[in-house]
Amino acid sequence: MLVSRRDLIKQISTLPLVGGLFTAGVITPHLTELSGRRDYYKELGLRSFINAAGTYTALTGCLMTEEAVEAYNYAAGQYVALDDLQDKVGERLAELIGCESATVTSGAFSAITLGLAGVLTGDDPKKAARIPYDLTDMKSEVILQKSHAIGYAHALKNCGVKIIEIETVDELEKAINENTAMLWFLNAHNFQGKIQYKEFIEVGKRHNIPMMNDCAADVPPVENLWKYTDMGFDLVCFSGGKGLRGPQSCGLLLGRKDLIRGARLSAPPRGDTVGRGMKVNKEEVLAMLIAVETYINRDHDADWKLWDSQIKLINKYAMEVEGVETEIHVPAIANHVPSINISWDQSKIKITPNEAREALRNGHPSIETVGGDKSVNITTWMMNPGEERIVARRLQEILMAAS
Repeated sequence: MLVSRRDLIKQISTLPLVGGLFTAGVITPHLTELSGRRDYYKELGLRSFINAAGTYTALTGCLMTEEAVEAYNYAAGQYVALDDLQDKVGERLAELIGCESATVTSGAFSAITLGLAGVLTGDDPKKAARIPYDLTDMKSEVILQKSHAIGYAHALKNCGVKIIEIETVDELEKAINENTAMLWFLNAHNFQGKIQYKEFIEVGKRHNIPMMNDCAADVPPVENLWKYTDMGFDLVCFSGGKGLRGPQSCGLLLGRKDLIRGARLSAPPRGDTVGRGMKVNKEEVLAMLIAVETYINRDHDADWKLWDSQIKLINKYAMEVEGVETEIHVPAIANHVPSINISWDQSKIKITPNEAREALRNGHPSIETVGGDKSVNITTWMMNPGEERIVARRLQEILMAAS
């Protein structure tokens, strides 16, 4: 039987430091041949890689935990009614996280679309069938800050609403009218906007307008799972295939029970709705629940110590090359994990960051990193333990060869 998040948070995982920390349920790329298992990617002419970049969708996000893989495989062998499964999983998720209600979606983007649909339609399935082409008798405007208007805000447009961009509290107050359906907040850009959490929530509460917070990449820390609903946001969205280490195609919609009930009207298995293509299968729904349970129950201090030691190891190898400079940092909100930016004097090391990234990608094993024209940027939290040594040595070899 699952227990509440507060009980779980008191329990410290007994997994060993190296073997248990986010060990994937699938065999790592460089061990496939040794295992004797069929190498499907190789058969398709694809190369797998060490993920030193982070939780990017283009790089297929994360590797699921063993517990999530086990739940996925369990569900694959048995039938269950999808609505019944979503009902029960939603109840357990709400208990674990400490919110009114929850549901599993096909990613954070889907959570945004379905959440807004629930705000627009309430409990009326006839309204759900009219989104996005006919919002007659529904509110039709969503207000967000101009600095929050990134590509993912398109998930709101899926519902046919008009997006109103503002910058200041005064502009927000003036933009609110009888057509305002919801206020939308992008958590990762909290410090980039002129309106931050407290004022945004105060305005929403004063006008009795639902507020949604997109927190797609915002665990760790674990407390963020319940921080923003506790703060006063009516709906909160998370990606399931990033820090939670669930299926890449999953997300979470958390918040008010009435709004999530409305969101479910536009979600599969219902047909004539904006969300019909946002299907989450039984394997993913169950695996997402177990991923959340496993994540909450982790030894988060041990995780952090591991990531920190991995970054410091890469830093040590990089700094042994004359002309290299490094910056170890932790992003304030999204992808809040130890990371390193590595740059160098190109008059001494005659290779560009883009060329170094390409050399890492084309080497053996292949290593994916990120960064711009000035640096190679690395995180280790999506690696299997031990892969940081491969990354450190390969980067050092490439830089020394160019010296």
